[in-house]
Amino acid sequence: MSTFTAPKGTYDLLPPSSATFLAIRERIAAPARRAGYGYIETPVFEDVKLFSRGVGESTDIVTKEMFSLTQRGKEELALRPEGTASVLRAALQANLHKLGNLPVKLWYSGSYYRYERPQAGRYRQFSQVGAEAIGAEDPALDAELIILADDAFRSLGLSDYTLLLNSLGDKQCRPVYRAALIEFLAGLDLDEDTRRRAEINPLRVLDDKRESVQAQLTGAPMLRDFLCEECKEYDEKVRELLTANGVAFTDDPKLVRGLDYYTRTTFEFVHNGLGAQSAIGGGGRYDGLSEMIGGPALPSVGWALGVDRTYLALEAEGVVLDLPAATSVYAVALGEEAKNVLFAKVVELRRAGVATDLAFGVKTIKNAMKSADRSGARFALIAGDRDLADGVVQLKDMTTGEQNPVALDALVTTLKEKQL
Repeated sequence: MSTFTAPKGTYDLLPPSSATFLAIRERIAAPARRAGYGYIETPVFEDVKLFSRGVGESTDIVTKEMFSLTQRGKEELALRPEGTASVLRAALQANLHKLGNLPVKLWYSGSYYRYERPQAGRYRQFSQVGAEAIGAEDPALDAELIILADDAFRSLGLSDYTLLLNSLGDKQCRPVYRAALIEFLAGLDLDEDTRRRAEINPLRVLDDKRESVQAQLTGAPMLRDFLCEECKEYDEKVRELLTANGVAFTDDPKLVRGLDYYTRTTFEFVHNGLGAQSAIGGGGRYDGLSEMIGGPALPSVGWALGVDRTYLALEAEGVVLDLPAATSVYAVALGEEAKNVLFAKVVELRRAGVATDLAFGVKTIKNAMKSADRSGARFALIAGDRDLADGVVQLKDMTTGEQNPVALDALVTTLKEKQL
């Protein structure tokens, strides 16, 4: 056994589970790609101030959870704890907002890092797929992104989840609500850290998961009662579009999510079979984030969906994805001369697009056929000296057990005709 193990709060992604993870990433990204979102990839570490400004000084992410890196004796960098700030930074740096029609539509996939207490569904390195639409203020854009996320989950076969929806208002109406909420929170019995958070961003207290805090929030003023007419109309239009396109949602007036940059539309997908760590994805509108990190005013909206949590959701519902076998054809050579011939045919089949493997280092036909069976291949190719003398290989159907000779020079054509 190795002396080393994976760091606490992380895990190794190995076959066969890794095939499901890849499929989850691909199916989550597919609706966004069809909607014109282009792929973006950013560094895994950024200037720490990007996150302290963008994500928010009052968030647990910034105060407790960021992995900071020391650069020449100074702590200047941090492993990315989320994707939106990095994507917006990259778009601004490349002036994508100046190159053509807005919004700039981008999607991404990668690992993110937070120093959290590890538990089921909560890891210190986790995987997300995200989508961002930068530079447009339009309720139809908010609805589009929510529908794309819903379509992604449904394409995976998930059904036991709920979409929570709220509006956080804008710079016109939220200050009035903020003042009312601060006045309400001042009368509660809160610990020092929570009271300090309430002074910086009181909405974050609504997101506190502790029962001792939630019990005191009964009767707290709700932001929906303070929305200006423009925000109300915007919110109603988002809901109208979702309903018209068959996406059900539940109003959650306390939904603020864990990031400071959200405005107006905010949403979260929660799965009913995951316990405490029930969120499988979420996002919202962040109209002021560009200005927070030194850019121009660029109203934007986006989401991030958790690959790890989605995998657990599939398990909770008993959904098994129908994935193609990693190997379609498995070649078994009886002797060195046969191995040389089959090796060449394996290369030829792979170049023709057929997933093919070869029995390496196997001493007996019995062990080789066991390997062929374990590979999940639909067909096995078997050849010995006698077969080669006749210019054929034996093609065995691993499902029916039927075996027939096939001419070597017709092998690739024969297998392609079987739609491999």
